[in-house]
Amino acid sequence: MTVNDSHQNTGLLNDPLRNKGTAFSTAERAELGLDGLLPPAVETLDDQADRAYAAFLGYDKPLNRHIYLRQLQDTNEVLFYRLVTRHLGEMLPVVYTPTVGEACRRFSEIYRRPRGLFLSYEDRHRFREILRNRPHDDVDVIVVTDGQRILGLGDQGVGGMGIPIGKLSLYTAIGGIHPARTLPILLDAGTDNEELLSDPHYLGRREHRVTGAEYDELVEALVAAVEAELPGTLLQWEDFATPHARPILTRYQDRLLTFNDDIQGTAAVALGALTTATRVAGTRLADQRIVILGAGSAAVGVADMIRSALVDDGVPEKEAASRFWFVDVDGLLTGSREDLTDEQRIYARDDEQEPYGLAEVVDRVEPTVLIGLSTVHGAFTEKIVRRMAASCDRPVIFPLSNPTSHAEADPADLVRWTDGRVLVATGSPFPPVTVGSREVPVAQANNVYVFPAIGLAVTASRATRVTDRMMVAAARAVGDCAARYAPGDGGTPAPLLPPLRDMRDAVREIALAAATAAVQDGVAPKATQEEMRAAVEAAQWNPEYAQ
Repeated sequence: MTVNDSHQNTGLLNDPLRNKGTAFSTAERAELGLDGLLPPAVETLDDQADRAYAAFLGYDKPLNRHIYLRQLQDTNEVLFYRLVTRHLGEMLPVVYTPTVGEACRRFSEIYRRPRGLFLSYEDRHRFREILRNRPHDDVDVIVVTDGQRILGLGDQGVGGMGIPIGKLSLYTAIGGIHPARTLPILLDAGTDNEELLSDPHYLGRREHRVTGAEYDELVEALVAAVEAELPGTLLQWEDFATPHARPILTRYQDRLLTFNDDIQGTAAVALGALTTATRVAGTRLADQRIVILGAGSAAVGVADMIRSALVDDGVPEKEAASRFWFVDVDGLLTGSREDLTDEQRIYARDDEQEPYGLAEVVDRVEPTVLIGLSTVHGAFTEKIVRRMAASCDRPVIFPLSNPTSHAEADPADLVRWTDGRVLVATGSPFPPVTVGSREVPVAQANNVYVFPAIGLAVTASRATRVTDRMMVAAARAVGDCAARYAPGDGGTPAPLLPPLRDMRDAVREIALAAATAAVQDGVAPKATQEEMRAAVEAAQWNPEYAQ
């Protein structure tokens, strides 16, 4: 064997997509020149997953567990995904929210190996050239962030790369998108986080953020490069600040296969949970009075999605918009306010002149649904919740802000304040709550119920756009999947979303619904239901070693 052959064989062990580690058979070791490079034991993939799980449990802090999983992913991706899929409910909070927030905050400190592409403002004229440096030629899904609004933590600069990496891990673990066909991108516009700028170990662009026309040029450079190098690839925008998120989506949604998960994904999951809640409560979506705390892009996106579903159910457009009351830091959104965006103004109340706060709005409106996307911890106080529960048999309350430290309420408090009548979904994971003599899991309205399905749907259907109808169809399918676990008596406590442990199965049904809608909207080639189901199943990769 030559020196070059030896290097190639060592390279095989260093390639996370081809490395089997101790699962290389005796014959493979001899054939590939791996003898002596591995311990003598030959394990199965499941043996390795058992050993990796024991190692995972050996770390007591979530961040350390996150680092361990990232290192495992960088060493052996098949093993990483086998481990995560076997323990999905337990590992999701470690791979993604809430632990990923701490990983982003400390990105420069815990950085180990490169993953994805970092595109800096100074290189904007070379983005197409840099995109050619991607590890694999064929890409189905890109997730990009500029790091400006990471979860509820704000500007994390280059640390925001933890979000695309984590998101794409779930595209694969749940949606079944092949890991080699995913690409995380950090669009480095700089950072206005002074703590990062003064940190000598910060790994990002050490300049304040570019704004205005320069920022628009940066985003356009990315889009043009993707169009040229990866036409037809799904581009997901993630954790962009409110002033940018909606304009970017509006500008590019009819030009690219693209969507914004914070606006559309969050909205679809909220609609899915609300669909289940109305079934459990024995009411209709059209009967709801919805108060939303927070009026950023995610909050408006939730209202837009629910409004689309109402219109789809036959409610006139103007009447559908009238079912919402928005409250932000300055109070109720009213027609007399001059600080509203066009998207917010759709929901401004012309029948109210005073910008009342949340407590007074709840008192006046007597809502059936209360949704929080404000990042204000504890904003849903006992007084407000008890007032809502006094006029509603089954109050629906969704404190959706994350991470956990920013949640508007604790589900256990909501259960206590409503005498167990609340129907709750949260943005971050919470432990089960006790209702009467039963322990009931708290539904986490995590976008993971939708975005992996959208990735699987567009891959299977060869869709060229992501339409509103596709997102609504995915949301309704989430509710249909949850209905399998929800009792029909309207009085028994029930989680509002499917259990995470079953998401790899549920995602196929959700993807099928979205893919079918793509065909109906004319953005995907015609296919029968049977053909589309077969395409969805064929597109879902499973973590198995190649033989």
